Amino acid sequence: MEQRVSIERMEEAINLFGSFDENIRLLEAEFHVTVVNRDGELRISGEPEEVMMAAKAVEALLTLSGKGESITEQHVRYVIGLCRSGQSERIGELTQDVICITSKGRPVKPKTIGQKQYVQAVLHSPVTIGVGPAGTGKTYLAVAAAVAAFRAKQVNRIILTRPAVEAGERLGFLPGDLQSKVDPYLRPLYDALFDMLGAETYQKYLERGNIEVAPLAYMRGRTLDDSFIILDEAQNTSREQMKMFLTRMGFGSKMVITGDITQIDLPGDKPSGLKDAMKILKGVEGVSICQLTQQDVVRHVMVQRIIEAYARFEEKRK
Repeated sequence: MEQRVSIERMEEAINLFGSFDENIRLLEAEFHVTVVNRDGELRISGEPEEVMMAAKAVEALLTLSGKGESITEQHVRYVIGLCRSGQSERIGELTQDVICITSKGRPVKPKTIGQKQYVQAVLHSPVTIGVGPAGTGKTYLAVAAAVAAFRAKQVNRIILTRPAVEAGERLGFLPGDLQSKVDPYLRPLYDALFDMLGAETYQKYLERGNIEVAPLAYMRGRTLDDSFIILDEAQNTSREQMKMFLTRMGFGSKMVITGDITQIDLPGDKPSGLKDAMKILKGVEGVSICQLTQQDVVRHVMVQRIIEAYARFEEKRK
């Protein structure tokens, strides 16, 4: 069977094919089809069912290209996943919504439907819980939304916090003052802020008190007004810590709680405050709970494969 998809502009064809035709080669390998570009149209040939899915994938990628996206391997793999699950028409939901511009002028925007739903929840809900595996952009998108809200003067402060729990290691005695002891735990938050603001601007806001990056223990006894507060690695909070954090919220504030419940580093007998919060706050007005999946992973394709392999292993063990 052969199906044809017309391409109106040469730029679209170049974007779709990618450097050295890597995007089309990936489509051909995944769907076991042959794709030929001739006379302003793509001719896709192979088994009928695979040809139909490949044609849908090409049309979805052309939709993305028409929205100004530069098509990468990541886009192609994501679209293939959508086609396999019968959701190719949903690609139109990915608009050009830019959350924030980084210090280097790069736009930050959701790359998957799951990420878009998460960002919408962050923008419209006072409290958002974002749960999902590594590489789904939970923290990065939350920091982008925080910087956007701060630049728009919707909040006066950005507060980023995470529990200081070692990932399966015992670090023992660490030299230096308290700040140098906790900094390694907070490094991913610093990295995201540096990317959005640049080191100099970050330092300026830090000195003015507009930005605070601190361990969760520093939050006790405070009420945080007009602030955008992000709790990262929330799977490593205890029940008591989570309740303490949630009750810090003041007037004009917004909270985002992120975590991965498959990577809990608490002692075996200690329940996760994040798991509890997801059950307790389900259905509470003003609280959005977003579940991102391995389909929303925007890191190297190997990260997605590793997450899937671990998920299969855990299922067998259960």
